[in-house]
Amino acid sequence: MELIKCNKVFDGEQRKYRHYSDTLKSEMTFSLYLPASEEPLPLVWWLSGLTCNDDNFSQKGGFQKYAAELGLAVVMPDTSPRGESVADSQDWDLGQGAGFYLDATEEPWRENYQMASYILGELSQIVKSLIPDFSGKEAVMGHSMGGHGALVLGLKAEERFSSISAFAPILTPSDVPWGQKAFRHYLGQDEKKWQEWDATALLSQTEKAPAILVSQGDQDEFLTEQLVSTKFLTVSENQPEVRYELQSGYDHSYYFIATFIEEHLKFHYQHLTN
Repeated sequence: MELIKCNKVFDGEQRKYRHYSDTLKSEMTFSLYLPASEEPLPLVWWLSGLTCNDDNFSQKGGFQKYAAELGLAVVMPDTSPRGESVADSQDWDLGQGAGFYLDATEEPWRENYQMASYILGELSQIVKSLIPDFSGKEAVMGHSMGGHGALVLGLKAEERFSSISAFAPILTPSDVPWGQKAFRHYLGQDEKKWQEWDATALLSQTEKAPAILVSQGDQDEFLTEQLVSTKFLTVSENQPEVRYELQSGYDHSYYFIATFIEEHLKFHYQHLTN
């Protein structure tokens, strides 16, 4: 475990680490914000979108002020395994930078692309050991591909996460080009296997969903093709803890995230401290 960088921000520390992952069989980086607090710290996971790494949210998300005020530790994993020995694609939406937060079953991806197991297992143990006084409470959120990841991991491990939120998530990946491409390569041609990693399918099998907040900009350039919400909204009609907010004038960028990140962190704080 190597601490690469540490910056003071709002009296807390924004840290960046490097370590070798046995789960992913590659070197990985992750970022961790620790507020200055004498109280036990809940942990919020942030999962980033396609082409991003752990730096995008730490440098552009504008979250540290609110995390410091609320007393929340925030961890940002990378979006995929990386390195010369790790399978990759020339396409920007597949391979390195596009792990889709699942456990791949197909070659050549199976060897390294075990992002769900990495986040829920190996990385969780590491991160919790770095928090001086961990409260035991966790929440998860993300953006775009990371919003898909937050919803899927949150629903698959709902007993672990107090709340889930997402900015412009891929809600029904089995039905849209980004998700279909990733699932076909990582999981194979059997579409029944895709349902295990599809938030809408998982929500449809959930009797009582945990608290979920989804924010989506109505000027998002990916809204009509990649971020279609129809099925998700139908499935969530009988889930009182699921909230979907369409925000007027906002796009897919980090300007959108920075605008509503306070609302999302306060949403998580409410459930983490309940």
